[in-house]
Amino acid sequence: MAMHPIESALLSAISKHPKMPLVIAYSGGVDSQVLLQVCCFLKQEKLVSNAITVCHVNHGLSKNASAWQAFAEQTCSKLNLPLKVCKVGVQAQPQQSLEALARNARYQALLSINSQSSLILTGHHSDDQAETFLLALKRGSGLKGLSAMASESKQGKDFLVRPFLTVTRAQIIGYAQQKYLTWIEDESNTDTCFDRNFIRNDIMPLLVKRWPSITHTINRSSEHCREGQLLLDELASDDLQKCQHDVQSLSVEALKKLTQNRFNNLIRYFLAQQQCLMPSTEQLAQLYIQLNAADDKSPAVKVADNFFRRYKGILYLTDKFMGISDWWAELRLADDRSLIELPDHLGKLHLAKIAFDDLANEPQVIVLPNKTKKVTIRFSHNNPTCLPDYRNHSRSLKKIMQELNIPPWQRKRIPFLYYGDQLVAAIGYFVCQDFLPKEPLSPNALYLGITDVTEPEGAGLK
Repeated sequence: MAMHPIESALLSAISKHPKMPLVIAYSGGVDSQVLLQVCCFLKQEKLVSNAITVCHVNHGLSKNASAWQAFAEQTCSKLNLPLKVCKVGVQAQPQQSLEALARNARYQALLSINSQSSLILTGHHSDDQAETFLLALKRGSGLKGLSAMASESKQGKDFLVRPFLTVTRAQIIGYAQQKYLTWIEDESNTDTCFDRNFIRNDIMPLLVKRWPSITHTINRSSEHCREGQLLLDELASDDLQKCQHDVQSLSVEALKKLTQNRFNNLIRYFLAQQQCLMPSTEQLAQLYIQLNAADDKSPAVKVADNFFRRYKGILYLTDKFMGISDWWAELRLADDRSLIELPDHLGKLHLAKIAFDDLANEPQVIVLPNKTKKVTIRFSHNNPTCLPDYRNHSRSLKKIMQELNIPPWQRKRIPFLYYGDQLVAAIGYFVCQDFLPKEPLSPNALYLGITDVTEPEGAGLK
């Protein structure tokens, strides 16, 4: 007896990874119910031998969420399959759709199920693909967005697999009815306030009535977009080899040799590699203009949630930094050790009193102040003249940071050690010579050791 196309599609997808465990995304709706039942059928027929785990994600967004979870538990109990229920909290956020937030939470849960590499199976079908294409078209997406969903994609250690993208919703419902399956109906699927439901319930029926094969042709267009995007990625990969300075920075001189279209394509590719959000067309245009800013300028252009910052011929990708110039913390020298949590994810500083016998083990040692001096860590300064441990002559702090080639945005993120109002050290960079231990060292003296100091930041992210 010939295999049903749905069964063949799933068998083909799993057979590419015969030894990898399966994680079935199971909501209890008809798509995931068919996916689950076909997996069980293939396992019973000994056509696949992969271990199976079922994952039900409870978003808590519906009053029926508990009933759906109970349905998943009962179904898996009857099939004698292990079920993992992941409860996720999804909170509405400005300028973010609830659908997208729930989807992201769902995928994060699925990817967390197994510590070993797994196949994450979902029940997306060709109608879902067509709807995704139209949603991307509504947003004005480029080829990458119009490519819609891939049948298989690498997600960290796992593979996300959508075996039913060549199968229609009608075929799935027909299979479920033929096998006398039961499933749950999400009441929100009829709410056309959600864009996808509006397309599914109001737009697609009109299009199908006029053009019965529209779902197939939309999917074909989506595949053409995917092929085009793959070519653009190949071009961007070649351009990146010529333009990359390091993991998070690019050569401005090399970027200037690209046309704006190739520049835009490279920047999007580069940001995708860094797992950053995509920039708008206007942001890319502004970034391209700033490549030619005067040499004495250090322009910064916001792109989505990050910044590109230019300095000395290099374009750096950085986080969005918070202002920390008013932050300070006092050290209590009565304590033998101090642990200071620095702001804006800069890490921690560990400072300790060091005895003479332990000096050789410390990378950076400073003489202790007298008891009247307040000891603080700050990020602000009044440009004092200082003599770093590596120099022979004094110079202003601003000039010293310039000669150390510290980018302007990082100069505002260096923790400075002060005794009273006197600068003692730029932690991670230098100690002022007046505060270095003087020879001969006293065996009875204590010194201040900076241990496990947060490393000086690179110019890029973090």
